[in-house]
Amino acid sequence: MRLSRRGLLRAGLAGTAATALGGLASGCAVPTGSTGRNMVLWYWSGGLSDTVVKQAKARFDGAVDLDAIQIGGYYRSKLITTMTGQAHVPDIAGLKGEDMASYLPNADQFVDLRTLGAEKYEPQYLEWKWQQAVADDGSLIGFPIDVGPIVHYYQPAVFEKAGLASEPEDVSREMDTWEKFFSAGEQLKKRIKGAYLLIDILSVYENSVNQGTKRYVDKDKHFIGDQEHVRVAWDRAVEAKRRGLLSSIVNGTPDANSATENGRLPSQLGASWAAGDLKLNLPKTKGKWRVANCPGGPANNGGSFLAITKACREPERAFEIITWMLNADNQAQGFIDAGLFPSTPASYEMKKLREPDPFFGDQIVMDVFGPAAEKIPVAYNSPYDVALGQPIKDEIKNVGALGKNPEKAWKDAMSKCRRIADHLGVSV
Repeated sequence: MRLSRRGLLRAGLAGTAATALGGLASGCAVPTGSTGRNMVLWYWSGGLSDTVVKQAKARFDGAVDLDAIQIGGYYRSKLITTMTGQAHVPDIAGLKGEDMASYLPNADQFVDLRTLGAEKYEPQYLEWKWQQAVADDGSLIGFPIDVGPIVHYYQPAVFEKAGLASEPEDVSREMDTWEKFFSAGEQLKKRIKGAYLLIDILSVYENSVNQGTKRYVDKDKHFIGDQEHVRVAWDRAVEAKRRGLLSSIVNGTPDANSATENGRLPSQLGASWAAGDLKLNLPKTKGKWRVANCPGGPANNGGSFLAITKACREPERAFEIITWMLNADNQAQGFIDAGLFPSTPASYEMKKLREPDPFFGDQIVMDVFGPAAEKIPVAYNSPYDVALGQPIKDEIKNVGALGKNPEKAWKDAMSKCRRIADHLGVSV
């Protein structure tokens, strides 16, 4: 009944957890994850608010001892291995949003939250986020934690110096399309020596794909990564490179931080959680940033779920814990504590999330994050998207960083995708 270690390794090489979890035979007896009054919760560092976890332990202390464990390293691999071995399985498990599609084909390994009354909570959450945890059979395996709406972070003083719009509403309006955004980048480069609009070609490509309703594999298990929606995103990223809008500095390095502090990298596209990265890595730039809408429309990057495994002895109690931890008020606290942007729209109007942010020049950033989160387009996420999207991302990075010929890179990406699709049983 167990998947062998070799099988796990092969699944990992295939790039999808679906293969690994698929080795779990439906109907196998799964040992309990809790012992007596103990209930085990697995998550990763920063995956939940420390304040909310502490309060949950206290709130439910009379009924259960909640043992919340932060799992370091490769979280998904450890959870898959534990569930495959069917021993020491947690009662409640965090599921990262980018991995959710790989869990859905194995929905029978989790409690269908509809059987616990989840549907009455659905109106409180972003519809597109809720749907991400719905399996093909209609079962709901995850309760939404957070989301990651993409926005445009920029330095208004640098934009103003370049003769560009500098107020958030004006930037959102005057750079609302990719073409207008690129034109602004050309003006920035012309007016300010050594300044570039972006540092990463991948941000153009990925955000363009994520603004649409298709990814790499459709519901019928057909590869669609060679279709127009991907090619348009690819060509757009190549265009950013061709027009000289991308810096050659490596992202995340001291040189990149220095260039950002000096105003030579005054613009970047990132998820809501990237605000925390800016504050942590670039404290000297406090007050120098603002937030505007992402050019081309809303997109999402990140966001996770809590699930109840079949190992749980008290799923009703576990569900009570989950729904309390992830209510609107606690999700607002999660944003304050850990930058976890709420999947509960009611949080967006709460006073504690509408305070001026000094790092962003006292801008109320919720005015940008909130509407973006509510307008994310709904896309089908296949368990094979990660494996079949990676070769394309790798090759667009080769174009950006190494100057590889775009057409050669595209052909190489498609060749790799066809080989992987054949290995995974995805039709091309």
